[in-house]
Amino acid sequence: MKPRKIPLRKCVACQQMMPKKQLIRVVRTPEDEVLIDLSGKKSGRGAYLCGQVSCFKLAHKNRALDRALKATVKPEIYEQLARDFIAVEDEFTAMANQESDDDE
Repeated sequence: MKPRKIPLRKCVACQQMMPKKQLIRVVRTPEDEVLIDLSGKKSGRGAYLCGQVSCFKLAHKNRALDRALKATVKPEIYEQLARDFIAVEDEFTAMANQESDDDE
């Protein structure tokens, strides 16, 4: 049986290709709401970031999320995302570690 193909996505900040499950998805919903999507299944336009705060800060500085989501992301939303990102980072790394343990 063939091994399953692992979907790859590019981090909008560092431009590094990584497996989709190792990245955090930021989504612009049809209601123009910007939020973090850990499930990766919410409807809307998505952009992917590495699970590192440095990549989030680089994306904020370069306005990479604005380009990727094709919408202007307001400063208040960046502040909210920064708080959410820090809170989500620990949960995301725990999920990634659990999945890597399951693969072995």
